[in-house]
Amino acid sequence: MSNPFDDSPAPVTLTVSQLNRQARTLLESHFDFIWVEGEISNFAAPSSGHWYFSLKDGNAQVRCAMFRNRNQRVRFTPGNGDHIRLRCRVSLYEGRGEFQLIVEHLEHAGAGALQAAFEKLKAALLAEGLFNPERKKPLPETVSHLGVITSPTGAAIHDILTVLKRRCPAIAVSVLPVAVQGEGAAAEIVAAIENANRWQREGKIDLDALIVGRGGGSLEDLWPFNEESVARAIAASELPIVSAVGHEVDFTIADMAADHRAPTPSAAAELLSPDQREWQQRLEAIEANLVRLIRRRLADAATELGHLRRRLKHPGAQLREQAQRLDDLEQRLVRAQANLLQRRRSELALLESRLRAHSPLPRLQRLQRETEQLGQRLEVAMRQRLHQAGEQLAHLAQMLDSLSPLATLSRGYAIVTDSEGKVVTDAAAVSVGDQVEARLARGRLGLTVNTADEESLED
Repeated sequence: MSNPFDDSPAPVTLTVSQLNRQARTLLESHFDFIWVEGEISNFAAPSSGHWYFSLKDGNAQVRCAMFRNRNQRVRFTPGNGDHIRLRCRVSLYEGRGEFQLIVEHLEHAGAGALQAAFEKLKAALLAEGLFNPERKKPLPETVSHLGVITSPTGAAIHDILTVLKRRCPAIAVSVLPVAVQGEGAAAEIVAAIENANRWQREGKIDLDALIVGRGGGSLEDLWPFNEESVARAIAASELPIVSAVGHEVDFTIADMAADHRAPTPSAAAELLSPDQREWQQRLEAIEANLVRLIRRRLADAATELGHLRRRLKHPGAQLREQAQRLDDLEQRLVRAQANLLQRRRSELALLESRLRAHSPLPRLQRLQRETEQLGQRLEVAMRQRLHQAGEQLAHLAQMLDSLSPLATLSRGYAIVTDSEGKVVTDAAAVSVGDQVEARLARGRLGLTVNTADEESLED
């Protein structure tokens, strides 16, 4: 029961939307960006490109949303069961009144520790001078044999071989297969670098440079290339090394220790391989320059020869010797021409005999004779066939004439029809006085029936 004397203000009534909006404002204003770690479950990636999932630990869970403009920066697609660490804002989804986290950054759990270890090792090696430019070896101007230290089944070796095939297929490639992620990968990379250098010193292999790298991945995937042992092996290598780890945005300790860093494996292959089309253009330019130099040299020689000829006086002995030599050369030339002419005649005779052997004339003559014989046989067969057809036609005409009713009329018979044109075969079919017509072998007769006696054929 209400108290009429109570003058306290009436309670404010909120709609559900107003309540959720105030709760969201309160949460977002109270919490700054925070880091949260947990396991992913109920992960969903609809066609909008946004990610929705739950982050849980052993006692609780919270809904999370990471919108497309943010998750496009993540280099991997998370899945259920992944243990991750995320940077987020605390918020509330007003439509359902659901507490949630708006994710700004997402990484594998432990990535922060890896980043700290990366920065620590980078600073130590930098202070030691391992990254100094003056200790880096220059890359060879030309490469004929290239060593590649990477996974034999990864995308990196495929990209490198594709670029080399397109730019300079003549470069030989030796793949030193190693694991490029996971436990033991760093030791395999170090062993491959040391083996390549030892084989080079022992003369077992002749390499011009090495490519050490792999395709892109997370910081954890690329970690073998951030190991101190790999950096020191690269720095100690006698062979020039190009580091090609990940994509252009990835940067590892190996990149800093290498003699040269390429943003991608494909870029490393392009760096160490000349473009065969550029080589061809350079060779064509060199050829054109050489032709010009030769022509100029020939012109100079011709000018000098002209001067010498004009200065030459009474060269009797040389002229006689040159004349004798000229006669000798002339005789050799005549003999050579005669031999060449004889050889060409023999070749021509051989070709003529082969041409006659393959000439179509004998076959054409044989086919012409066969055609004439077939024509004669066709003419005889046509005459016989026409004669037989004429005899058969005469016989059929004779048979037809014998069966014709006109032939019967010519023997004295007549065909009698009544006034309607029907043939009269029975005397009972007409009466005395009826008009009938008799058709004779020649002409017709109009008759009047005087008598109509019915008598059988037997009578």
